[in-house]
Amino acid sequence: MLYNLENDKLCVQVRSYGAELRSIKERADETEYLWDGNPQWWKYSSPVLFPIVGKLQDGKYRVDGQEYELPGHGLGRISEYELVERRQDYIEFALKWTEETLVKYPWKFQLNVAYALKDNEVEVIWKVQNLDDKEMIYSIGAHTAFRCPLVPGEEFSDCYLTFNQAEDNVNMPLNSKGQFLQTPGEARLQGKQLELNYEMFAGDALAYKGLKSDVVTICSHKSDKKVSMVAKDYPFWGFWTPAQGGAPFICLEPWQGHADYEGYDGEFKDREGSLKLAAGETQTFHYTIKIG
Repeated sequence: MLYNLENDKLCVQVRSYGAELRSIKERADETEYLWDGNPQWWKYSSPVLFPIVGKLQDGKYRVDGQEYELPGHGLGRISEYELVERRQDYIEFALKWTEETLVKYPWKFQLNVAYALKDNEVEVIWKVQNLDDKEMIYSIGAHTAFRCPLVPGEEFSDCYLTFNQAEDNVNMPLNSKGQFLQTPGEARLQGKQLELNYEMFAGDALAYKGLKSDVVTICSHKSDKKVSMVAKDYPFWGFWTPAQGGAPFICLEPWQGHADYEGYDGEFKDREGSLKLAAGETQTFHYTIKIG
């Protein structure tokens, strides 16, 4: 089901399937900032990645020696959520474990996803609860697709990313199956600006570990429209548009965790970036989408 949120600056749509943002419009001129999920390019707009980010080696993982399978990016983006609370400028959903989820992910959990409008910002809140009697292992991340360019008539190559801190960082390259290589990549991120072109994504996402920045902004050389992702304390970032080129969007992706390294055959708990949550405990994460 699709729900509408609004305040005096923004009109937002969220659907219960995947608890996913589907539209962010500026009321003043009806500029749409979010990709609409047209399956010609990509059927999602802003999926929640849980309880894994990226792809597992051969789609499988082990917990205490027992093997399980999960699709890429896990269960969160392909599940129907229950509506918990709704106001004009706030909505919250919950996804809770079932006997079916235990077959793929052997922990009892609840994931709450909320959206709150504040002036020209959309705050996104994730709350992960371990409802089990044992330590829970998981990852979580965003995959938010923004229209790029934001203004009709402009080109993808007219756009660039800005970072609020000067960076000097090489990327984590992916193989053809979506696993990271152990060797550093060649897409060095230097300074506070990254010019965009489709060729830079021919090898899939550009992923980075340990960026200094916690604000990434999509800007244009030809207009003043811009949108920012404010995500503090996320150890990994990804930037993605389809490898074939031509898609009118780019994803900004702060992650807690990432895909397996090529050939990884260890226990789920030992994956780099995996989070550990004690029995009965809760962890909360935030990021903000800022318009203008």
